[in-house]
Amino acid sequence: MTDANPILDTTGTLLERMGIVLEEMSPGRVTAHMPVAGNTQPYGLLHGGASAVLAETVGSVASALHAGKDRIAVGIELNCTHHRAAREGLVHAVATPVHLGGTLATYAITITDDSGALVCTCRLTCLLRERPPAS
Repeated sequence: MTDANPILDTTGTLLERMGIVLEEMSPGRVTAHMPVAGNTQPYGLLHGGASAVLAETVGSVASALHAGKDRIAVGIELNCTHHRAAREGLVHAVATPVHLGGTLATYAITITDDSGALVCTCRLTCLLRERPPAS
């Protein structure tokens, strides 16, 4: 990991395992996509937990960018409402801020399929803390 942007090194992380690709990254908007293939439940539909991982990823990255390099963002609440199934292609996530405070950051996340149809809506709240010393 780099000191300046430790959230950008996804080597060996869940993001890498699930095929999540971060695209646009700023405290005001983070986007990413993920393949449906390999992230399904036994019925062949996108797993709800995979949607939650994608949502927490974009919301956490945005929160960490808002927090700055001397602080970290730790997720404390995630909720997801699943609207429709995705069976193939990619799903696309967009995180936008609801609240950007000094100790909490909350993001609304939408997940859509390749046609733009809404798959899932989520809200993530992160606690912003001082970065612990390196051990």
